[in-house]
Amino acid sequence: KMSSTLTYNTPFILSTILFSTYIISVNAVFCEDLAEEIEIKRVEKTSHLHFYFHDKISGQNPTVVKIAGPPNRSFASFGSTMMMDDLLTEGPEATSKLVGRAQGIYGMAAQNDVSLLMVVNFAFMEGQCNGSSISILGRNPVNDDVREMPIVGGTGVFRFARGYALAHTIWYDIKTGDATVEYNVIVSHS
Repeated sequence: KMSSTLTYNTPFILSTILFSTYIISVNAVFCEDLAEEIEIKRVEKTSHLHFYFHDKISGQNPTVVKIAGPPNRSFASFGSTMMMDDLLTEGPEATSKLVGRAQGIYGMAAQNDVSLLMVVNFAFMEGQCNGSSISILGRNPVNDDVREMPIVGGTGVFRFARGYALAHTIWYDIKTGDATVEYNVIVSHS
Protein backbone atom coordinates (compact mmCIF):
# COMPACT_ATOMS: atom_id res chain seq x y z
CA LYS A 1 0.00 0.00 0.00
CA MET A 2 2.72 2.36 0.89
CA SER A 3 4.43 2.02 -2.48
CA SER A 4 1.19 2.52 -4.45
CA THR A 5 0.48 5.72 -2.50
CA LEU A 6 3.99 6.90 -3.16
CA THR A 7 3.68 6.05 -6.87
CA TYR A 8 0.34 7.84 -7.07
CA ASN A 9 1.71 11.07 -5.54
CA THR A 10 5.09 11.02 -7.30
CA PRO A 11 4.01 12.93 -10.45
CA PHE A 12 2.40 15.61 -8.30
CA ILE A 13 5.45 15.92 -6.06
CA LEU A 14 7.85 15.97 -9.02
CA SER A 15 5.86 18.63 -10.86
CA THR A 16 5.67 20.73 -7.68
CA ILE A 17 9.43 20.48 -7.18
CA LEU A 18 10.17 21.28 -10.83
CA PHE A 19 7.76 24.24 -10.85
CA SER A 20 9.21 25.60 -7.57
CA THR A 21 12.75 25.20 -8.88
CA TYR A 22 11.78 27.06 -12.08
CA ILE A 23 10.31 29.98 -10.13
CA ILE A 24 13.28 30.17 -7.78
CA SER A 25 15.79 30.08 -10.61
CA VAL A 26 13.91 32.73 -12.59
CA ASN A 27 13.83 35.03 -9.57
CA ALA A 28 17.45 34.31 -8.70
CA VAL A 29 18.65 35.10 -12.23
CA PHE A 30 16.62 38.29 -12.30
CA CYS A 31 17.97 39.43 -8.94
CA GLU A 32 21.55 38.51 -9.83
CA ASP A 33 21.38 40.37 -13.14
CA LEU A 34 19.95 43.45 -11.48
CA ALA A 35 22.54 43.43 -8.70
CA GLU A 36 25.47 42.92 -11.09
CA GLU A 37 24.52 45.26 -13.92
CA ILE A 38 22.91 48.21 -12.19
CA GLU A 39 24.59 49.99 -9.35
CA ILE A 40 22.62 52.81 -7.79
CA LYS A 41 24.68 55.45 -6.04
CA ARG A 42 22.53 57.99 -4.22
CA VAL A 43 23.70 61.10 -2.51
CA GLU A 44 20.68 62.67 -0.89
CA LYS A 45 20.21 66.43 -1.06
CA THR A 46 17.62 68.66 0.56
CA SER A 47 16.21 71.65 -1.30
CA HIS A 48 13.94 74.50 -0.23
CA LEU A 49 11.62 75.84 -2.93
CA HIS A 50 9.57 79.01 -2.48
CA PHE A 51 6.98 80.07 -5.05
CA TYR A 52 3.41 81.27 -5.54
CA PHE A 53 0.51 79.31 -7.00
CA HIS A 54 -2.20 81.23 -8.92
CA ASP A 55 -5.58 79.46 -9.07
CA LYS A 56 -7.79 81.34 -11.54
CA ILE A 57 -11.37 80.11 -11.87
CA SER A 58 -12.93 83.30 -13.30
CA GLY A 59 -12.50 85.36 -16.45
CA GLN A 60 -11.73 84.69 -20.08
CA ASN A 61 -8.76 82.36 -19.54
CA PRO A 62 -9.31 80.33 -16.37
CA THR A 63 -6.53 78.00 -15.27
CA VAL A 64 -9.03 75.77 -13.45
CA VAL A 65 -12.02 73.94 -14.95
CA LYS A 66 -14.68 71.91 -13.17
CA ILE A 67 -14.64 68.40 -14.67
CA ALA A 68 -17.05 66.55 -12.36
CA GLY A 69 -19.41 67.07 -9.47
CA PRO A 70 -23.00 67.66 -8.50
CA PRO A 71 -24.94 69.48 -11.23
CA ASN A 72 -26.11 73.05 -10.59
CA ARG A 73 -23.91 73.40 -7.50
CA SER A 74 -20.99 75.68 -6.83
CA PHE A 75 -17.41 74.61 -7.41
CA ALA A 76 -16.99 74.47 -3.60
CA SER A 77 -19.65 71.74 -3.16
CA PHE A 78 -18.72 68.29 -1.89
CA GLY A 79 -17.70 66.10 -4.84
CA SER A 80 -16.75 68.93 -7.19
CA THR A 81 -13.58 67.99 -9.03
CA MET A 82 -11.35 70.48 -10.80
CA MET A 83 -8.57 70.13 -13.37
CA MET A 84 -5.85 72.77 -13.14
CA ASP A 85 -2.92 74.16 -15.05
CA ASP A 86 -1.95 77.02 -12.72
CA LEU A 87 0.98 79.40 -12.90
CA LEU A 88 3.81 79.06 -10.40
CA THR A 89 5.64 82.37 -10.01
CA GLU A 90 8.64 83.70 -8.15
CA GLY A 91 6.64 86.50 -6.49
CA PRO A 92 3.04 86.91 -5.30
CA GLU A 93 1.91 88.81 -8.41
CA ALA A 94 0.71 86.72 -11.36
CA THR A 95 2.89 88.92 -13.57
CA SER A 96 6.11 88.04 -11.71
CA LYS A 97 8.68 85.63 -13.15
CA LEU A 98 7.16 82.28 -14.21
CA VAL A 99 9.01 79.35 -12.60
CA GLY A 100 6.63 76.51 -13.44
CA ARG A 101 3.09 75.17 -13.57
CA ALA A 102 0.86 73.29 -11.15
CA GLN A 103 -0.87 70.61 -13.18
CA GLY A 104 -3.31 68.10 -11.77
CA ILE A 105 -6.63 67.56 -10.07
CA TYR A 106 -8.19 68.67 -6.83
CA GLY A 107 -11.56 67.74 -5.46
CA MET A 108 -13.81 68.82 -2.62
CA ALA A 109 -13.33 65.78 -0.39
CA ALA A 110 -15.09 66.81 2.85
CA GLN A 111 -18.80 67.14 3.57
CA ASN A 112 -18.58 69.37 6.64
CA ASP A 113 -15.65 71.66 5.86
CA VAL A 114 -13.61 72.81 2.88
CA SER A 115 -10.85 70.22 2.48
CA LEU A 116 -9.41 69.30 -0.86
CA LEU A 117 -7.83 66.11 -2.08
CA MET A 118 -4.81 67.37 -4.03
CA VAL A 119 -3.20 65.30 -6.79
CA VAL A 120 -0.73 67.76 -8.29
CA ASN A 121 2.54 67.88 -10.17
CA PHE A 122 4.62 71.01 -9.84
CA ALA A 123 6.44 71.12 -13.19
CA PHE A 124 9.37 73.54 -13.07
CA MET A 125 10.80 75.44 -16.02
CA GLU A 126 13.46 77.66 -14.49
CA GLY A 127 17.11 77.35 -13.45
CA GLN A 128 18.52 74.03 -12.25
CA CYS A 129 14.95 72.72 -11.75
CA ASN A 130 14.06 73.20 -15.43
CA GLY A 131 12.37 70.04 -16.74
CA SER A 132 11.96 68.55 -13.25
CA SER A 133 8.83 68.04 -11.20
CA ILE A 134 7.58 67.12 -7.74
CA SER A 135 4.31 65.31 -7.01
CA ILE A 136 1.93 66.00 -4.15
CA LEU A 137 -0.85 63.70 -3.00
CA GLY A 138 -2.64 64.79 0.14
CA ARG A 139 -5.33 66.62 2.08
CA ASN A 140 -5.53 70.40 1.91
CA PRO A 141 -7.85 71.91 4.57
CA VAL A 142 -8.01 75.32 2.87
CA ASN A 143 -9.45 77.24 5.83
CA ASP A 144 -6.34 76.50 7.93
CA ASP A 145 -3.73 79.26 7.85
CA VAL A 146 -0.90 76.86 6.92
CA ARG A 147 -1.53 73.44 5.40
CA GLU A 148 1.01 70.63 5.14
CA MET A 149 0.90 68.14 2.26
CA PRO A 150 3.29 65.28 1.48
CA ILE A 151 5.67 65.11 -1.47
CA VAL A 152 5.32 61.57 -2.83
CA GLY A 153 7.76 61.60 -5.74
CA GLY A 154 9.54 63.56 -8.40
CA THR A 155 11.39 63.56 -11.70
CA GLY A 156 14.66 65.02 -13.03
CA VAL A 157 16.70 66.60 -10.25
CA PHE A 158 13.93 65.53 -7.85
CA ARG A 159 14.17 61.76 -8.46
CA PHE A 160 13.34 59.74 -5.33
CA ALA A 161 11.73 62.89 -3.87
CA ARG A 162 10.09 62.92 -0.48
CA GLY A 163 9.26 65.79 1.80
CA TYR A 164 6.48 68.23 2.49
CA ALA A 165 4.85 71.34 1.11
CA LEU A 166 3.50 74.13 3.30
CA ALA A 167 0.71 76.12 1.67
CA HIS A 168 -0.49 79.53 2.92
CA THR A 169 -3.25 81.45 1.13
CA ILE A 170 -2.22 85.09 0.74
CA TRP A 171 -5.19 86.24 -1.37
CA TYR A 172 -8.67 84.84 -2.01
CA ASP A 173 -11.63 86.40 -3.86
CA ILE A 174 -14.81 85.04 -2.29
CA LYS A 175 -16.93 86.05 -5.33
CA THR A 176 -14.83 84.35 -8.02
CA GLY A 177 -12.93 81.67 -6.10
CA ASP A 178 -9.62 82.93 -7.49
CA ALA A 179 -6.69 82.54 -5.10
CA THR A 180 -2.96 83.05 -4.69
CA VAL A 181 -1.20 80.57 -2.44
CA GLU A 182 2.36 80.79 -1.15
CA TYR A 183 4.27 77.49 -1.11
CA ASN A 184 7.34 76.60 0.92
CA VAL A 185 8.54 73.16 -0.09
CA ILE A 186 11.21 71.11 1.66
CA VAL A 187 12.21 68.17 -0.53
CA SER A 188 14.86 65.48 -0.12
CA HIS A 189 16.01 63.95 -3.41
CA SER A 190 18.93 62.26 -5.12
